[in-house]
Formats: sequence, C-alpha cells, structure tokens
Amino acid sequence: MATSQLQRGEPSVRGVMGQQGRATARLARDFYARPTLQVARDLLGMRLVRRLRGSLLAGLITETEAYIGEHDLGCHAKAGLTPRTKVMYGPPGHAYVYFTYGNHWMLNVVTEGEGFPAAVLIRAVQPVEGLSVISRRRGGRDTFGPGKLTQALGIDSRHNGVDLTTAELGLWIEDGITIPKSVVTRGPRVGLSTVPEPWRSRPWRFLVPGWRVV
Repeated sequence: MATSQLQRGEPSVRGVMGQQGRATARLARDFYARPTLQVARDLLGMRLVRRLRGSLLAGLITETEAYIGEHDLGCHAKAGLTPRTKVMYGPPGHAYVYFTYGNHWMLNVVTEGEGFPAAVLIRAVQPVEGLSVISRRRGGRDTFGPGKLTQALGIDSRHNGVDLTTAELGLWIEDGITIPKSVVTRGPRVGLSTVPEPWRSRPWRFLVPGWRVV
C-alpha cells in the first residue's frame, strides 16, 4: 500500500495507516450484532472489498451513517416491515441495498439483533486496491459518496441481502486500520431536510474529513 497522509490542515493519521498490510480477515457477525452507533463508528477504516470479473477492488471506509429502528423517522423502517425493509429485520451482517434518486444504489450493512430494523449506510471509501479499475468505472472521479462508491465497485440490486461475512457474490468487509478518535467528526445525517426533529439533527454521521491516501 502507498504511503498515507491527509490533506493539508487535517489531523494526521500517518503511522496508523502505515501499519496496514493486506488484510484478509472478514468481519464476523458479532461485529455487526452490536448497537448501531458503535458499528457505524467502528466501520471507519475497515476495508470494503469487491471481487469483480477477476479484479480485487477495495476501499477504506471513511464515512458512515446510522439508521436505528422504526421510531427513527429518517430510517426506512419507519414504514414497518415491507418487502423493501425486510432485509433490515433479518440477521446482522447482511447487505441492505436500495435504489434512490432514480440512478443511485446505496449500500447499507444490517446491525443489532434479528427482528430489530437497523443498518449503517456506507457513504464513502478511499480506494486502496484495484485503483485502475475503480478509476475507469468512475471516469477518474472520486468515490466520496454512497452512489459513487457503489458505481466504483459494481454494487447493485443483486447484492441486496447478501451475507457480508461469507464473501457472497464477491462482496465483503474485512479488517482494516485503526482510526484515532481525534480525527473522527460527528454530525447530522445527509439528505434528511424533510424529516422532523429531533431525527433530522441526530449526530449519527461519522466522518474522517478530508482523508486522502496518496
């Protein structure tokens, strides 16, 4: 992996990232079967991996959002158990993938216990493997957005419900690097302008701001 640094003005994680080798251990179900806010924070620095047509593509997760239960008016589960939300009520560690804005796939990971609808949206990744393929799929553009990363990695409706602990359909999350608390920011979730308070302002978004691996 290349030497790492942050953009000018951002807290440094050099040294932590330098410890990263080629990770191979997929995250176990116990990782996901925890409170959603803990999972959302701990996913930062983990490797989202996709095996696509013989190429291994990977990115370090740099931004997440938590969605927790039927009472959360920003969460799809506010509608209860439906064909769309069924995966959220299933076992933790599965992918919940849905289509939005007419042209974007969004990747979430199911959390907590079976029967309780909660998930973490993966909003951004920093590519670290398969860079040429990722760049070609994105036309040279970045992967800092939920629709951008799914396009880069070839994630779509086929992956809804896949078990991320088993590398089903070539998609999984594995051990990555430790992200220090000092470089993580929290804030409101994105795109909830029509959601009433207090849900619109819940600080359930976790971000490593300005992070770039070069």
